[in-house]
Amino acid sequence: MSLSKADLHEYQKYCVDFIITHPVAALFLDLGLGKTVTTLTAVNELMYNRFEISKVLIIAPLRVAQTTWSDEIQKWSHLENLRVSKVLGTPSERNAALDADADIYIINRENVDWLVSNHTFDFDMVVIDELPSFKNHQSKRFKALRKVRPAVKRIVGLTGTPAPNGLMDLWAEINILDMGERLGRFITRYRETYFLPDKRNGMVIFSYKPLPNAEKCIYEKISDICISMKAADHLNMPKRMDNVVTVEMNETEHKLYDKLSKEMLLPFDEGDIDAVNAASLSNKLLQTANGAVYDENGNVRYIHDRKLDALEDLIEAAVGKPILVFYNFKHDKDRIAERFEVREIKTERDIHDWNSGNIPVALAHPASCGHGLNLQSGGSTVVWFGLTWSLELYQQANARLYRQGQKDTVVIHHLITKGTIDENVMHALKHKDKGQSALIEAVKARVKNVHSTR
Repeated sequence: MSLSKADLHEYQKYCVDFIITHPVAALFLDLGLGKTVTTLTAVNELMYNRFEISKVLIIAPLRVAQTTWSDEIQKWSHLENLRVSKVLGTPSERNAALDADADIYIINRENVDWLVSNHTFDFDMVVIDELPSFKNHQSKRFKALRKVRPAVKRIVGLTGTPAPNGLMDLWAEINILDMGERLGRFITRYRETYFLPDKRNGMVIFSYKPLPNAEKCIYEKISDICISMKAADHLNMPKRMDNVVTVEMNETEHKLYDKLSKEMLLPFDEGDIDAVNAASLSNKLLQTANGAVYDENGNVRYIHDRKLDALEDLIEAAVGKPILVFYNFKHDKDRIAERFEVREIKTERDIHDWNSGNIPVALAHPASCGHGLNLQSGGSTVVWFGLTWSLELYQQANARLYRQGQKDTVVIHHLITKGTIDENVMHALKHKDKGQSALIEAVKARVKNVHSTR
């Protein structure tokens, strides 16, 4: 069932009005507060009801550009008129997307310089999803967008954490929005006004520290164009947000999954992946959806990195805010640890360091961390890299953060591979199916269909 404009929260409606009434706007919204639908609602109003804009450019991280914005449009009935063109892929594919007749053009931030260098920049509104992507004033993307910024009538910057590495980051982010009106045209003046040299070696300065009251003064300067909201302040029912992050396998990867699903076998020279019954098949399909699977000899066969890519996006969006990642299989843990700097919660020392905020990305298995551990002081964000059929384990694991004493809204992300058994597990957990019955039922039809066609 699609959602309508009436389903927006009051704080979202406030943010919509803010964007409409402020040609330059920065929304510093916590994860889970719906910055995407808020911005799209404002775009729709400005385009189709007020006729103030006609062509919008959204700049986003690659995987966000691929799915998030277009998926959000499909969820909400009042956004159905918005036409999207994704300026992604090869240069020829990007050129074709720019030639398409659309309202919104979505490009990944790495190609902003290409866009400005090779095309007429005729967008009357720009949305920057994850404003800290432009915190480096020396980057190509910053210089390119800054060059065409005077031609843009409206601009919106979105992020949950505007200054991930301190107040120095704010200069470039605000400058790309207001062209230097509030914090000055040049970063040297900004440094001189609000900072003192900190670490240095002779004349070489490595870092700066804010002057007393610098934070207050900077925030006052930019307050007229910024909204800052914490999830805990605006979500009354209940203080938990469940989010599904959908990933997709490519055609080749999905063929492997479908072959295993239908034939209960994937042949490999050094060891087959086979399933002897419904429970075994479910286990193998869950592994495959996660990106890797054990063969008959216990060796790991790698299928895809889709969930690792999605996890990278979530870690980047958190900008240092601690994340607790639940994994299902050992190869999940190994692949996560190989790609990211993580620490598994196993000892009392691990628990202490987590609760002290000293572990940005923690790993835990729901069976070993599902009961009795108080982890609510260390963070409020959970990511389920691989789901479990056990409702008890699922609920108990979430309760490590979603419990009394938690000061922030708990955001629980579920990485779901589209068109796989992940969707069955998610449905079962949502509807509180217990025990192994949901497991068997989800796979039984597959097994039955295989045998009936033989």
